[in-house]
Amino acid sequence: MRVRVLGSAAGGGFPQWNCNCPNCDGVRKGSIVASPRTQSSIAISSDNINWLLFNASPDILTQFQGFPELQPARAIRDTAVRGIVLMDAQIDHTTGLFMLREGKTPLNIYCTDMVHEDLTQGNPIFNILTHFCGVSWHQVPTAGGHRFQVEGIADIDITAVPLSSKAPPYSPHRHDPHEGDNIGIQLEDKRSGKKLFYAPGLAAIEPHVLPFMQNADCLMVDGTCWSNDEMRKLGISQTLSLEMGHLPQSGAGGMIEILRPLNATRKILIHINNTNPILRENSSERKILNQENIEVAFDGMDFTL
Repeated sequence: MRVRVLGSAAGGGFPQWNCNCPNCDGVRKGSIVASPRTQSSIAISSDNINWLLFNASPDILTQFQGFPELQPARAIRDTAVRGIVLMDAQIDHTTGLFMLREGKTPLNIYCTDMVHEDLTQGNPIFNILTHFCGVSWHQVPTAGGHRFQVEGIADIDITAVPLSSKAPPYSPHRHDPHEGDNIGIQLEDKRSGKKLFYAPGLAAIEPHVLPFMQNADCLMVDGTCWSNDEMRKLGISQTLSLEMGHLPQSGAGGMIEILRPLNATRKILIHINNTNPILRENSSERKILNQENIEVAFDGMDFTL
């Protein structure tokens, strides 16, 4: 199974268009050691020909241009994308679907009932796409660890893991959380037996989630904020990381502490907010991650399990 990081930043990307925090200002001016990043998405393949996307960020066209294998050019109109799995209905994970509207066949979208409801009622992306390419919706089950496969993506078993989270602000059930508002994904290569656990949004490590993390050969998990009060310290927002639905890296019960005892060969943080000091490659926070053998995802990161 090959894994390609198309985008590694949280919503807004890095630098964020309207942000002048030390990170964003520094990367624009070239005064810090850091690389720009687009909004988070990954692609996986079992044969290097057919690809499955996870989320469709607003930066999807830039991400496609940076990864020509998604456009094999076998015909006058072509794509290597066989399907798109949506982890949630957030704007930064779904808006890119509009950019894929020119196709002649419906987009194969895999998502939960709750995400489908949000994208047909609260933010009716699916309805709008019926006027263009259309959507072929495939329900993603969340109960009982049920596995599913995507046509054209051979030898990869997929398991959706429900995670605690808020639905988007436009959701009909914004203040009434449901299973399936947000999911993590386990990808298992049936040939090698290797497992990847992907969860760009993790607010808590619930009892049913931990076994998936313990059994993973590679973990690619929420790297949004370094500290719970990161946004507050910078004077950007009074909202805490946990209130946004993201477990911070540092502190008691933080992501570093959670990852430390796990046996995964690779531990990778993704969905990194523009304020997070780990974006600076020579920061003390990045040094701590290096000592813990925790990697920081970057656009174009590419590896095989």
